[in-house]
Amino acid sequence: MTSTIDRGSTRDTVIGAGSRLDNLVQIAHNVRLGRCCVIVAQVGIAGSTVIEDFVQIGGQAAIAGHLTIERGAKIGAQAGVMSDVPPGAILVGSPARPRQEFFRQVAILKRMARQRE
Repeated sequence: MTSTIDRGSTRDTVIGAGSRLDNLVQIAHNVRLGRCCVIVAQVGIAGSTVIEDFVQIGGQAAIAGHLTIERGAKIGAQAGVMSDVPPGAILVGSPARPRQEFFRQVAILKRMARQRE
């Protein structure tokens, strides 16, 4: 298993107790990862991001720098997170957006495609 955790430049990079990292996870400088987080394969977390306790991040997701992902948030696979995430939020897609909004948009696009046939 290989993951990369960059050394802090202005403050320490911290991995909270009980957090689990899968293969090929990149954690940049000054990131603070809370307790009991689960980070799945091929996730990239850019510098100075704060990830609070009990956050789950699906495979191949990308988190931009200088953000806060609040307690208990869930980030779906291949999501692209570019802004702060409120506590307990469930985001999917790229750009990442609330799960219900994402699937509503997918359903509308399918309906529009069927109408053109």
